[in-house]
Amino acid sequence: MPSSNQTIAGPASHGPVAPYPVSHVPALPEHWSARVSTSLQADENLQAWLQPDLDSRLHFAEGLLALTNRRLLAWLPGSNEYQEWPLSGELRLDHHDHAGVGTLELLDASGRLACWRYTLANNLDALRLIGEFDLQRDSIVSGHAAQRPDEELCPKCKAPLEPGAEECPICNRESAVAPSTWTLFRLWRFARPYRWQLFLGFVLTLASTAATLVPPYLTMPLMDEVLIPFQNGKPIDWELVSMYLGGLLGAAVVAWGLGWIRTYILSLVSERMGRDLRTQTYDHLLGLSLEYFGGKRTGDLMARIGNETDRINIFLSLDLLNFATDVLMITMTAVILFSINPWLALVTLLPLPIIAWLIHFVREKLRTGFEKIDRVWAEVTNVLADTIPGIRVVKAFAQEKREGDRFRTANEHNLVMNDKLNRTWSLFTPTVTLLTEIGLLVVWVFGIWQISKGASTVGVLTAFLAYIGRFYTRLDSMSRIVSATQRAASSTKRIFDILDHVSSVPEPTKPIHLQNVTGRLELKKASFRYGTRTVTKDVDLVIQPGEMIGLVGHSGSGKSTLVNLICRFYDVTEGQVLIDGVDVRSVPVAEFRSHIGLVLQEPFLFFGTIADNIAYGKPEATRAEIIAAARAAHAHEFILRLPHGYDSLVGERGQGLSGGERQRISIARALLIDPRILILDEATSAVDTETEKEIQKALDNLVKGRTTIAIAHRLSTLRKADRLVVMDRGRIVEVGNHDELMATEGHYFKLYTAQLRNVDTEALEPAGPNQPKTVSA
Repeated sequence: MPSSNQTIAGPASHGPVAPYPVSHVPALPEHWSARVSTSLQADENLQAWLQPDLDSRLHFAEGLLALTNRRLLAWLPGSNEYQEWPLSGELRLDHHDHAGVGTLELLDASGRLACWRYTLANNLDALRLIGEFDLQRDSIVSGHAAQRPDEELCPKCKAPLEPGAEECPICNRESAVAPSTWTLFRLWRFARPYRWQLFLGFVLTLASTAATLVPPYLTMPLMDEVLIPFQNGKPIDWELVSMYLGGLLGAAVVAWGLGWIRTYILSLVSERMGRDLRTQTYDHLLGLSLEYFGGKRTGDLMARIGNETDRINIFLSLDLLNFATDVLMITMTAVILFSINPWLALVTLLPLPIIAWLIHFVREKLRTGFEKIDRVWAEVTNVLADTIPGIRVVKAFAQEKREGDRFRTANEHNLVMNDKLNRTWSLFTPTVTLLTEIGLLVVWVFGIWQISKGASTVGVLTAFLAYIGRFYTRLDSMSRIVSATQRAASSTKRIFDILDHVSSVPEPTKPIHLQNVTGRLELKKASFRYGTRTVTKDVDLVIQPGEMIGLVGHSGSGKSTLVNLICRFYDVTEGQVLIDGVDVRSVPVAEFRSHIGLVLQEPFLFFGTIADNIAYGKPEATRAEIIAAARAAHAHEFILRLPHGYDSLVGERGQGLSGGERQRISIARALLIDPRILILDEATSAVDTETEKEIQKALDNLVKGRTTIAIAHRLSTLRKADRLVVMDRGRIVEVGNHDELMATEGHYFKLYTAQLRNVDTEALEPAGPNQPKTVSA
C-alpha cells in the first residue's frame, strides 16, 4: 500500500478540475486535521466531512469520511489506514435512518461498496456530505468546476442560511407564518362558558369609565361660576361649591367601587379561563400519538403549557381589561370634547393619525419578534429539561462545563433576540409620549387663541386640559398594549399549534367494545411508513392466545416498530392489526391498551411511593393486590428492606433503586392490571446475570396464560418462546422454534452463531467484487 504522503492520481480521463474554495467547510477536529492534510494531493481540497461514531456492531467508535474534489476517503476506527474511492459517475451515496441510527451507503452499479453508521447528532454533517458529493461528482463528470454562491452558515448547526435570513430553517422547524392578532379571537371558545360574567364586567367597565369622566366636567362650572367671578369681586357661593365638590367626591368613590368589583370579577374569569386552557391543552397533548412527541422537545412543550398559558392569563386579566378601559375612555372623552368645543376637539385629535401609523409599523415588527423570542426561550428550557434529569450522567462524565456552555449559548441567543426587539420598542414608546406632549402644546396654543377672541372660556380650556390628560394618557397606554397583545397572540398561536394537531391514532367514530378478550393477534399485510421511508412492509403474522413469540433481528430491522403497531402507538399505513378478529382501529384506544402490559428495557418510575408506582395502571388497587403483584414479581423482599416498605418514596425516574429493582417494580405494575397481552422489550438486557435470574423468575410468572411478545438481543433468553419471528429490513424472513431455525441455517442461524462468537454478522457474508483501494497511513 502506498503511504499517505504519496500522490494518488485521480481518473486521468477527466482532466484537471479547479478546486472549489473551502471557506465553507467546518473545521476538522484537531486530531484528524493532520491525517487528512498529509493524505491530500497537491491539487485537492477538502469539501466536506463526516465522523461516523458507530461501528458495524453499533458500538461507539470514531471514524472519518472526508470528501475532496477528487476522492472519497474513509478512515477506519482505531486505524491509520484509509480507503479511497475516486469520484465517478457510477458512484452514489444513499442515506436512511431508523431508531436513532443513521446509515450512509456508498453504491455503484454492482451494489454496495461500503457502509457507515452514526448517531443522528451527526445527521446534518451527513446531509451536507451527500450534497457536496453529488456536486463534486457531477463536476467531475461534466469537466466543469463546482460553482455555488457564497453561503452564510447557521452558527448553531452550520446549515446554509438563505440570504438575509434571520433564523435557521433547520433549527426552527415551526411554521413560518407570523402570529396574527386575530388569533386571540380563538380564545372565545374558552371564554364562552363565562360570557355572562364577561358581560357584567363590560357593563361595570363602562360605568366606572363614565364615573371617572365626571370630575373634569365639573371643573368647568367651578372655574366659570365660582373661581373667576370671585376674582372679579363676587363672593363665593359655598352651597354651590359644596355641591360641586360633593359631586367630585361621589364620582371618585363610585369609580373606585365599580373598578374594584369589575377587576375582581374579570380576574376570576381570566384565572378560570387560564385553568381551562392549561387543562385542555394538557389533555389534548396526552391524547396525541408518539409520532408527535418524537418531533418535540420536552422543554418546549413545558414552556407552552406553563409560560405561554401564564402570559395569556396575564393578558386576559390585566392587559385586555386595560385595553377595554382605554378604548371606552378615549371614545367617551372624544364625544365629550366634541360636545364642549368641536374645533378644540379637532385640534386634540391631530396626533392620532401619526400614532396610528406608528402602532401599525411597530405591530408588524412585534408580530414575528415575540414568536422568535418564545422559540429561543424554549431552547433555554430545553437545555434545563435535558440536563437536570440527566445530572448523574453529566457529573459522571465531568461535563458540567459543556452543559454550562450550552446553557450560556442558549441564554445569549435569547439576549440577542430580546435586544433586537427592544431596539424597536424602546424608540416607539418615547415617540408616542413626545407626540402626545406636542398635541397638548397645540391645544394650549389654540385654546389661548380662542379665549383671546372670546370664542371660549377659561373653564372650558381647563376642562379640556383635564380631559386631554386622560385622553393622551389612555392613548399612550393603549399604544403600550400593542406589545402585550402581540406577545399574547404569539403565545396563543403556540398553544393552538398543539390544540390543532390531530392525533395520528384517532379514536374510532363507531367504537366496538371487546368482550372476554382472549389475546389472539393477527397482522394482515401490515406496513408502516415514517414520512416517505418504509419501516415495515407486508407483515403477515398470527399469534394465538397464550402463545409466546420472540422477535429477533438486527437493530433497525423493525422489531420495535412492530410492537408499536400492536400497542397502537402508531397506526399502520397499509393493512390491518386485529385483536380477536377486530381491527384495533375500531376499539377505543384506552380500552384496547388496558388489555396490554408493557415491560420496557428502561423502566420508568414516577416520583411517589413504591405502592403508587405498582398501582399506576390500576389506581384503585388494594394494598393486598399490590403486595400480591410484588410477590409474583419477586420484588416483595427488597421492598420490605426499604425504610418505609411500600410507602418508601421513589426518586424521580426511580433514583435510589437499582436497575433490577426498578425492573421488578415494572413487572409488578404489569402483573397488577392482569393483561391478556404482554410486551417484553429487552426486559433483562440492562442487568447482571444474578439479577437477570431474579427477573426471569418474575417474568415466568408474568407470561403464564398470556399472549406474549418478547424482544431480546440475547437470543438465549428466548429459548422458552413457542415461536421465533426473525425480521430483516422491515419484513418477516423466518418463523419457527430455535431448533427448526438453526437447522435451516438462514438468518437466525447467522445471528445466533455470530452472537456466540461475538463477531459482527456482516463478517459472515462473502466480500463483494468491488472492494476499495486501502491505503496505509
